[in-house]
Amino acid sequence: MISRQVYATPSWLRASKSDCKRCLAYFQSCRDLVLDGPMTAFPLNDDEKPFDPPDGAKPKAMKPRDAATLILVRGGREVMMGQRARGHVFMPDKWVFPGGRVEPTDARAKAAHELRPSTEALLRQGGLVRRPPRAFALAATRETREEAGLVVGGQRGPDLSKLDFVCRAITPPHRTRRFDARFFMADAEAVLADDKPVAADDELLHTRWFAFDEAERLDLPSITRFVLKEVRARLAGEALHPPFLRWSRGGHSMERLKA
Repeated sequence: MISRQVYATPSWLRASKSDCKRCLAYFQSCRDLVLDGPMTAFPLNDDEKPFDPPDGAKPKAMKPRDAATLILVRGGREVMMGQRARGHVFMPDKWVFPGGRVEPTDARAKAAHELRPSTEALLRQGGLVRRPPRAFALAATRETREEAGLVVGGQRGPDLSKLDFVCRAITPPHRTRRFDARFFMADAEAVLADDKPVAADDELLHTRWFAFDEAERLDLPSITRFVLKEVRARLAGEALHPPFLRWSRGGHSMERLKA
Protein backbone atom coordinates (compact mmCIF):
# COMPACT_ATOMS: atom_id res chain seq x y z
CA MET A 1 0.00 0.00 0.00
CA ILE A 2 1.26 3.41 -0.93
CA SER A 3 0.92 6.00 1.76
CA ARG A 4 0.30 9.62 0.87
CA GLN A 5 1.80 12.43 2.84
CA VAL A 6 -0.25 15.60 2.95
CA TYR A 7 1.71 18.79 3.40
CA ALA A 8 0.33 22.16 4.42
CA THR A 9 0.73 24.87 1.81
CA PRO A 10 3.36 27.36 2.96
CA SER A 11 2.00 30.81 3.67
CA TRP A 12 4.15 32.34 0.95
CA LEU A 13 2.43 30.14 -1.65
CA ARG A 14 -1.10 30.88 -0.50
CA ALA A 15 -2.80 33.59 -2.55
CA SER A 16 -5.98 35.47 -1.89
CA LYS A 17 -8.55 36.29 -4.59
CA SER A 18 -7.22 39.82 -4.75
CA ASP A 19 -3.69 38.44 -5.29
CA CYS A 20 -4.94 36.27 -8.15
CA LYS A 21 -6.68 39.25 -9.74
CA ARG A 22 -3.49 41.26 -9.54
CA CYS A 23 -1.51 38.42 -11.15
CA LEU A 24 -4.10 38.09 -13.92
CA ALA A 25 -3.92 41.82 -14.56
CA TYR A 26 -0.14 41.63 -14.68
CA PHE A 27 -0.09 38.82 -17.25
CA GLN A 28 -2.78 40.63 -19.26
CA SER A 29 -0.54 43.70 -19.36
CA CYS A 30 2.40 41.53 -20.48
CA ARG A 31 0.30 40.18 -23.35
CA ASP A 32 -0.64 43.72 -24.35
CA LEU A 33 3.01 44.75 -24.34
CA VAL A 34 3.84 41.96 -26.78
CA LEU A 35 1.04 43.08 -29.10
CA ASP A 36 1.21 46.83 -28.78
CA GLY A 37 4.85 47.33 -27.85
CA PRO A 38 6.52 48.74 -24.78
CA MET A 39 5.31 52.05 -23.40
CA THR A 40 2.58 52.55 -25.98
CA ALA A 41 1.37 56.14 -25.68
CA PHE A 42 -2.31 55.23 -26.09
CA PRO A 43 -4.54 52.14 -25.97
CA LEU A 44 -5.65 50.54 -29.24
CA ASN A 45 -9.22 49.48 -29.90
CA ASP A 46 -9.96 46.29 -31.81
CA ASP A 47 -10.44 48.23 -35.04
CA GLU A 48 -7.29 50.26 -34.47
CA LYS A 49 -4.70 47.50 -34.33
CA PRO A 50 -1.47 48.19 -36.23
CA PHE A 51 -2.80 46.31 -39.26
CA ASP A 52 -6.21 45.26 -40.54
CA PRO A 53 -7.18 41.69 -39.69
CA PRO A 54 -6.85 39.16 -42.55
CA ASP A 55 -9.94 38.31 -44.54
CA GLY A 56 -10.66 36.08 -47.48
CA ALA A 57 -8.17 33.82 -49.21
CA LYS A 58 -4.53 34.34 -48.28
CA PRO A 59 -2.30 34.83 -51.33
CA LYS A 60 1.26 33.58 -51.50
CA ALA A 61 3.57 35.68 -49.37
CA MET A 62 5.60 38.19 -51.34
CA LYS A 63 8.78 40.03 -50.48
CA PRO A 64 7.89 43.51 -49.18
CA ARG A 65 8.98 46.51 -51.25
CA ASP A 66 10.58 49.55 -49.68
CA ALA A 67 8.19 52.50 -49.43
CA ALA A 68 8.06 55.90 -47.78
CA THR A 69 5.37 58.32 -46.66
CA LEU A 70 5.37 61.96 -45.61
CA ILE A 71 2.91 63.29 -43.03
CA LEU A 72 2.64 67.05 -43.40
CA VAL A 73 1.27 68.90 -40.38
CA ARG A 74 0.03 72.48 -40.67
CA GLY A 75 -0.13 74.69 -37.62
CA GLY A 76 -0.02 71.67 -35.33
CA ARG A 77 -3.75 71.18 -36.00
CA GLU A 78 -4.15 69.88 -39.56
CA VAL A 79 -2.78 67.03 -41.63
CA MET A 80 -2.57 66.50 -45.41
CA MET A 81 -4.45 63.43 -46.70
CA GLY A 82 -5.93 62.09 -49.91
CA GLN A 83 -8.18 59.24 -51.00
CA ARG A 84 -6.84 56.28 -52.95
CA ALA A 85 -8.66 55.60 -56.20
CA ARG A 86 -11.32 52.90 -56.21
CA GLY A 87 -9.54 50.89 -58.89
CA HIS A 88 -6.44 50.25 -56.78
CA VAL A 89 -5.77 46.69 -55.64
CA PHE A 90 -4.11 47.91 -52.44
CA MET A 91 -6.35 49.88 -50.04
CA PRO A 92 -8.91 51.17 -52.57
CA ASP A 93 -11.04 54.13 -51.40
CA LYS A 94 -9.01 54.49 -48.20
CA TRP A 95 -7.72 57.86 -47.00
CA VAL A 96 -3.95 57.94 -46.59
CA PHE A 97 -0.90 60.20 -46.45
CA PRO A 98 1.06 60.83 -49.69
CA GLY A 99 3.62 58.10 -50.26
CA GLY A 100 4.75 55.20 -52.39
CA ARG A 101 7.58 52.90 -53.43
CA VAL A 102 11.22 53.89 -53.17
CA GLU A 103 12.84 54.16 -56.61
CA PRO A 104 16.54 53.45 -57.36
CA THR A 105 17.06 57.11 -58.32
CA ASP A 106 15.87 58.40 -54.94
CA ALA A 107 19.19 57.62 -53.27
CA ARG A 108 20.97 59.93 -55.73
CA ALA A 109 18.51 62.82 -55.70
CA LYS A 110 19.77 66.17 -54.47
CA ALA A 111 18.91 67.65 -51.10
CA ALA A 112 19.50 71.10 -49.65
CA HIS A 113 20.47 69.50 -46.34
CA GLU A 114 20.90 65.88 -45.31
CA LEU A 115 19.13 63.96 -42.57
CA ARG A 116 20.10 64.64 -38.99
CA PRO A 117 22.61 62.01 -37.75
CA SER A 118 20.13 60.82 -35.11
CA THR A 119 17.41 60.31 -37.76
CA GLU A 120 19.81 58.50 -40.06
CA ALA A 121 20.84 56.18 -37.23
CA LEU A 122 17.20 55.33 -36.45
CA LEU A 123 16.50 54.51 -40.11
CA ARG A 124 19.28 51.91 -40.00
CA GLN A 125 17.61 50.03 -37.14
CA GLY A 126 15.23 47.08 -37.37
CA GLY A 127 17.37 44.55 -39.22
CA LEU A 128 18.87 44.59 -42.68
CA VAL A 129 18.42 47.94 -44.46
CA ARG A 130 19.57 47.71 -48.08
CA ARG A 131 19.24 51.37 -49.03
CA PRO A 132 20.93 54.52 -47.72
CA PRO A 133 18.59 56.27 -45.24
CA ARG A 134 18.33 59.39 -47.42
CA ALA A 135 16.61 57.31 -50.13
CA PHE A 136 13.53 56.85 -47.93
CA ALA A 137 13.25 60.54 -47.07
CA LEU A 138 13.72 61.62 -50.69
CA ALA A 139 11.17 59.06 -51.88
CA ALA A 140 8.65 60.50 -49.40
CA THR A 141 9.18 64.05 -50.67
CA ARG A 142 9.05 62.93 -54.32
CA GLU A 143 5.79 61.04 -53.78
CA THR A 144 4.31 64.08 -52.04
CA ARG A 145 5.07 66.15 -55.13
CA GLU A 146 3.73 63.50 -57.53
CA GLU A 147 0.53 62.68 -55.60
CA ALA A 148 -0.40 65.97 -53.95
CA GLY A 149 1.42 68.55 -56.06
CA LEU A 150 3.23 69.85 -52.97
CA VAL A 151 6.89 70.68 -53.47
CA VAL A 152 9.08 70.07 -50.42
CA GLY A 153 12.08 72.41 -50.54
CA GLY A 154 13.37 74.65 -53.31
CA GLN A 155 15.74 74.46 -56.27
CA ARG A 156 18.44 72.86 -54.13
CA GLY A 157 16.08 70.09 -53.11
CA PRO A 158 14.32 69.32 -49.83
CA ASP A 159 15.81 70.05 -46.44
CA LEU A 160 15.87 66.53 -45.02
CA SER A 161 17.01 67.78 -41.62
CA LYS A 162 13.45 69.01 -41.03
CA LEU A 163 11.94 65.53 -41.43
CA ASP A 164 11.27 63.37 -38.38
CA PHE A 165 11.17 59.58 -38.69
CA VAL A 166 8.04 58.45 -36.81
CA CYS A 167 7.28 54.83 -37.75
CA ARG A 168 8.30 51.75 -39.73
CA ALA A 169 5.75 49.09 -40.69
CA ILE A 170 5.91 45.91 -42.76
CA THR A 171 2.71 44.68 -44.36
CA PRO A 172 1.75 41.15 -43.17
CA PRO A 173 2.56 38.27 -45.54
CA HIS A 174 -1.06 37.48 -46.44
CA ARG A 175 -1.71 40.79 -48.24
CA THR A 176 -1.94 41.19 -52.03
CA ARG A 177 0.71 43.93 -51.82
CA ARG A 178 3.49 44.15 -49.26
CA PHE A 179 5.57 47.16 -48.27
CA ASP A 180 8.32 47.92 -45.79
CA ALA A 181 7.26 51.51 -45.21
CA ARG A 182 8.98 54.35 -43.38
CA PHE A 183 6.78 57.20 -42.19
CA PHE A 184 8.15 60.73 -41.84
CA MET A 185 6.49 63.87 -40.51
CA ALA A 186 7.30 67.52 -41.09
CA ASP A 187 5.99 70.97 -40.28
CA ALA A 188 4.35 72.15 -43.52
CA GLU A 189 5.19 75.78 -42.82
CA ALA A 190 8.86 74.89 -42.51
CA VAL A 191 9.22 72.76 -45.66
CA LEU A 192 6.62 74.00 -48.17
CA ALA A 193 6.69 77.22 -50.18
CA ASP A 194 3.00 76.73 -51.07
CA ASP A 195 0.65 74.57 -48.97
CA LYS A 196 -2.18 74.39 -51.51
CA PRO A 197 -2.44 70.82 -52.86
CA VAL A 198 -2.89 70.26 -56.58
CA ALA A 199 -4.34 67.14 -58.22
CA ALA A 200 -1.10 65.74 -59.60
CA ASP A 201 -2.05 62.20 -60.68
CA ASP A 202 -4.80 59.61 -60.34
CA GLU A 203 -3.14 57.75 -57.43
CA LEU A 204 -4.41 60.08 -54.71
CA LEU A 205 -7.70 61.95 -55.09
CA HIS A 206 -9.34 64.80 -53.16
CA THR A 207 -6.11 65.80 -51.40
CA ARG A 208 -6.67 68.48 -48.79
CA TRP A 209 -5.97 69.52 -45.21
CA PHE A 210 -7.99 67.92 -42.43
CA ALA A 211 -8.25 68.82 -38.77
CA PHE A 212 -6.99 65.84 -36.75
CA ASP A 213 -10.39 64.99 -35.31
CA GLU A 214 -11.90 65.14 -38.80
CA ALA A 215 -9.11 62.97 -40.21
CA GLU A 216 -9.73 60.27 -37.62
CA ARG A 217 -13.36 60.00 -38.75
CA LEU A 218 -12.32 59.15 -42.33
CA ASP A 219 -12.20 55.62 -43.74
CA LEU A 220 -8.59 54.95 -42.74
CA PRO A 221 -6.46 51.81 -42.94
CA SER A 222 -5.59 50.67 -39.43
CA ILE A 223 -1.90 51.46 -39.94
CA THR A 224 -2.78 55.03 -40.98
CA ARG A 225 -4.95 55.45 -37.89
CA PHE A 226 -2.15 54.05 -35.74
CA VAL A 227 0.46 56.44 -37.18
CA LEU A 228 -1.95 59.37 -36.93
CA LYS A 229 -2.20 58.76 -33.19
CA GLU A 230 1.59 58.59 -32.97
CA VAL A 231 1.81 61.99 -34.66
CA ARG A 232 -0.75 63.51 -32.29
CA ALA A 233 1.14 62.15 -29.30
CA ARG A 234 4.37 63.71 -30.56
CA LEU A 235 2.66 67.05 -31.15
CA ALA A 236 1.34 66.86 -27.59
CA GLY A 237 4.93 66.73 -26.36
CA GLU A 238 5.46 63.00 -25.82
CA ALA A 239 9.02 61.87 -26.55
CA LEU A 240 8.42 58.67 -28.49
CA HIS A 241 10.87 56.36 -30.22
CA PRO A 242 9.62 55.28 -33.67
CA PRO A 243 7.55 52.08 -33.49
CA PHE A 244 8.48 49.17 -35.77
CA LEU A 245 5.44 47.03 -36.62
CA ARG A 246 5.74 43.67 -38.32
CA TRP A 247 4.44 40.11 -38.48
CA SER A 248 6.31 37.89 -36.02
CA ARG A 249 5.61 34.33 -34.84
CA GLY A 250 2.14 34.24 -36.31
CA GLY A 251 1.01 37.60 -34.94
CA HIS A 252 1.66 41.31 -35.00
CA SER A 253 4.45 42.68 -32.87
CA MET A 254 5.81 46.10 -32.12
CA GLU A 255 9.06 47.42 -30.77
CA ARG A 256 10.39 50.94 -30.34
CA LEU A 257 13.52 51.66 -32.39
CA LYS A 258 16.46 53.19 -30.57
CA ALA A 259 19.72 54.30 -32.17
